[in-house]
Amino acid sequence: MKNEIKVMPIGGVRENGKDMYAVDINGGIYILDCGLKYPENELLGIDVVIPDFSYLKENKDRIVGVFLTHGHADSIGAISYFLSEFDVPVFGSEMTIELAKLNVADSEKPKSFDDFHVVSDRSEIDFDDIKVTFFKTTHSIPGSLGVAIHTADGAIVYTGDFKFDQTAAPMYQTNYSALTQLGDEGVLALLSDSGNAENPNPSASEKKIGEYIYDTFNYHDSRIIVASVASNILRMQQVFNAAARCGRRVYLTGHDLERIVKTAMRLNTLKLPKDDLLIDSIDELNKMAPDKVVIIQTGKMGEPIKAIQRMANKEQSDINIEPNDLVFITTTPSTAMETQVAKTRDMVYRADGEVKMISDEMNSSGDASQADLQLLINLLRPKFIIPVQGEYRLMESHAQLAKQIGYTDKEIALPDKGDIISINKDEMWLSGSVSLADTMIDGIGIGDIGNIVLRDRKVLSEDGIFVAVVTIDRKKKRIVSKPKLTSRGFVYVKANKDLMQEAAGIIEKTVTNNLEHKEFDWSNLKQDVRDSLSDYLYKQTKRRPVILPVIMEVNQHHRRSAKKHQKDSANK
Repeated sequence: MKNEIKVMPIGGVRENGKDMYAVDINGGIYILDCGLKYPENELLGIDVVIPDFSYLKENKDRIVGVFLTHGHADSIGAISYFLSEFDVPVFGSEMTIELAKLNVADSEKPKSFDDFHVVSDRSEIDFDDIKVTFFKTTHSIPGSLGVAIHTADGAIVYTGDFKFDQTAAPMYQTNYSALTQLGDEGVLALLSDSGNAENPNPSASEKKIGEYIYDTFNYHDSRIIVASVASNILRMQQVFNAAARCGRRVYLTGHDLERIVKTAMRLNTLKLPKDDLLIDSIDELNKMAPDKVVIIQTGKMGEPIKAIQRMANKEQSDINIEPNDLVFITTTPSTAMETQVAKTRDMVYRADGEVKMISDEMNSSGDASQADLQLLINLLRPKFIIPVQGEYRLMESHAQLAKQIGYTDKEIALPDKGDIISINKDEMWLSGSVSLADTMIDGIGIGDIGNIVLRDRKVLSEDGIFVAVVTIDRKKKRIVSKPKLTSRGFVYVKANKDLMQEAAGIIEKTVTNNLEHKEFDWSNLKQDVRDSLSDYLYKQTKRRPVILPVIMEVNQHHRRSAKKHQKDSANK
């Protein structure tokens, strides 16, 4: 039987996060990961960004299942939104499934979903002529698994986030023999992590990172506030271990962090080095000596940087930055967050605290280094390579690493979202493309914020708003009252009286012209006011605020009734 194999990235290529890949084999769609990404600076007001499910909705009857590699937001963060639209089985390790369930429990629609399936590196799942297996990988969370979809032409292998670490603890160790066996059986295509592909330096071993955290704790004589991603279970364990060795106790902030820590402890993937390590309440914390305390701050949805900013500005109700506090940032921020991190450091120092970042002194990435990527390729010996999970420059760097081993351009694909990569045992080619956009989440709104709204938000943030209120009598074709002008974030009205008077005159002239010389149309009138005001304000200020014309019409019948009522009342 000839296999029809197509790979379509729905997210996770040419961007940081939002991993989601559809592998279409003989009409069945196997979905690999279902993640989100946090918004970049220009996405004003957006909470998170998830993949566009439109293609999957059109083919929902062909979806076999979702296979999750690990429990971080870039892998499972969009699962609750996905399960609101689709009723298909979800597979993952015990830790991954428990975190996915926490994700779903916060959402109304998929709360009752119960088609979760726990798998391990020993699991084999048969779907007619296709078999799916899993292999252990090393990442910063236990239960990380790569996925192999076996076809008659070879396996489609997806790594998820991974790195190689020879000192990894048993629950984090890569199964090298499984990788070798996959290579011996034949790998048709490899979808591999590109998140750290530019870095020529090997990643620091987690053993060294653990000692570095201990040294930091040991030599600081005041409070330590650790900023970390809540789901980075390995980092949590290292913080717990270092605190216990230094005679400190740990306070957990935030409901999300407590839930994740309790889940990991229940599954025995996170262990307390001593029974009384955790501080039970804020009152107990406040009574303790500063040099006996470690506070773990993860912030909303596990993103700690903005939470640290609020603490530096004394905006938190419970814990804020105090003099001599050390803010220890143990997460590696994305490129999009670099400006925010620099701003955060400055804010902490203004609050008389100190800042230390683990990434300043150590290559602490949870993603594969260049040597790791080439070793993986040599172990699996895939026919074709598709770099994924990274921005374009990282995918291109990954491709160059493959070429150093001997691969050619025809054996490497650098897809964009929606590209359909067709593969058989002899060749790989771009066979089509589907238009896919980002789906932006703003509060309870899912996908209802588009480019026009974002553009308006950007203009509002940069040039402000200018509101013009005019009341007209359409029948008598005249303006009843002079325009009332209001500005927010544009100019200070009292200091710009001449500007406001000129603007009012332009509005009067434009409205009068519409009433006297044009066939009346509300939309045309408002657009003429916008255009005339926009030209004038730009000439005077070189800024283009959002102009909001409010045109009200006098109701003559109501005016006459009101006058009659006033006259009758006077006569009485």
